[in-house]
Amino acid sequence: MERAQRFMDALGRLEERGDVETLVSLFGENAQVSNAASQRVFSGKDGARHFWTEYKGMLDRVRSSFRNAIEAGDKVALEWETQGTAHNGAAVSYEGVSIIEWDGDQIRRFYAYFDPGLLGREVSHGMAQRSEVPATTPA
Repeated sequence: MERAQRFMDALGRLEERGDVETLVSLFGENAQVSNAASQRVFSGKDGARHFWTEYKGMLDRVRSSFRNAIEAGDKVALEWETQGTAHNGAAVSYEGVSIIEWDGDQIRRFYAYFDPGLLGREVSHGMAQRSEVPATTPA
């Protein structure tokens, strides 16, 4: 479970301290990153940086907790719940599953599955106002 723990720890640092670089360092140069709320696939370390910066930027306060972590071969599945507050003070709570595919010590693919409607009306409304759908996902 070492790789699952590395990811969970790095996500915690992003959520608590805004440290995006620890999380980005886990991604490979050819990584693909996306989620159920985005029609876009973010590529490489720069794509991962953009994805996770957008995630953190969507919420004023955010904290993910993990119910299950399954590691098999080069794949990790994380079941999570994320709670926080939108910038307008509205509570946000949603849950889902993230699948992480590794190539050695680097993530080659990250995808999170969740119901984007559970992010809350305030966050969803803010997403609709943007020209590009932000990367709103936790783990």
